[in-house]
Amino acid sequence: MDKVERSEAEWREMLSDLAYHVTREHGTERPFTHDNFPDVPGTYRCVGCDAPLFDHLQKFEAHCGWPAFSAPIEEEMIGHTLDERFNMRRTEVHCARCDSHLGHVFPDGPPPTGLRYCINGVALRFEPEEA
Repeated sequence: MDKVERSEAEWREMLSDLAYHVTREHGTERPFTHDNFPDVPGTYRCVGCDAPLFDHLQKFEAHCGWPAFSAPIEEEMIGHTLDERFNMRRTEVHCARCDSHLGHVFPDGPPPTGLRYCINGVALRFEPEEA
């Protein structure tokens, strides 16, 4: 996989202020503020590099305020980092291709993975499947 690297000026130019804050500064969008994407077949791609990260079939309603997925399309597309900010111990997830912060993964998802990838909607771009 080719790594995508950009200057801070390039990131700021291509991303909205909120997307920059979330993906480059490890921020979080407020819960229940994203449009939650259409309920149609498609692929959720990284807003920073367009890498395919999640499939619509892995999306589920977790009632947590952010889009939730049970698994990525390919495990190697998601990087994991220990996040101990705010006196919590969580696993942060980021795009392995461009290092954009996506959100966190928790062990309380549905079978068969038992995982809940809690992802900032602003870190993703939805691409509907072509008919």
